[in-house]
Amino acid sequence: MRDAIVRKAKESAALKVAFFEENAAAIEACARALSVRLREGARIWVMGNGGSSCDADHLAVEFTHPILEKRRSFPAASLLHGASVTAIANDRDFGCVFEDQLAVLARSGDVAIGISTSGASANVVRGFKRARTLGLMTIGFAGRDGGQLPDLCDHCFVVKTWSIHRIQEVHLTLLHVLWDHVHVALGEDDVL
Repeated sequence: MRDAIVRKAKESAALKVAFFEENAAAIEACARALSVRLREGARIWVMGNGGSSCDADHLAVEFTHPILEKRRSFPAASLLHGASVTAIANDRDFGCVFEDQLAVLARSGDVAIGISTSGASANVVRGFKRARTLGLMTIGFAGRDGGQLPDLCDHCFVVKTWSIHRIQEVHLTLLHVLWDHVHVALGEDDVL
């Protein structure tokens, strides 16, 4: 068991290094674009299912309540409020839970971030389609081959593995790196 534990940790670390080496310039471009939107008053709307819903909540709280005292907070929320999700799913369809909320809450210039390990989650895909019609900047975190997200996002980050655990581990690091470098792009100290 010890060998397997070390092997899995090494796999996770190697995948993260490869992902960030390949995507560093794209992450920088995304952080800069997101910082411009936030400076202009944009709000961030985050969506995901299962473990990705936890990452969506995590990303939203990083922006609204930074753990570093001198970092600014920004308006961000996940679209995972239980009553809203279950009401829409019950009355319409689970595939509509994000697009319906974006239609009511979002305004042109806002940002939609969707997290889907497969890139094929129907409700995230539909959420991005709605976001584009509303004039939102779209940022996707995906895995595998990216699914439909690369075609729907202004910025899309695909973790090229079929292991859901490894994808989620990279997504967690990515959300921290993106959050950090949005602040750096806004002129704050690079303290992490």
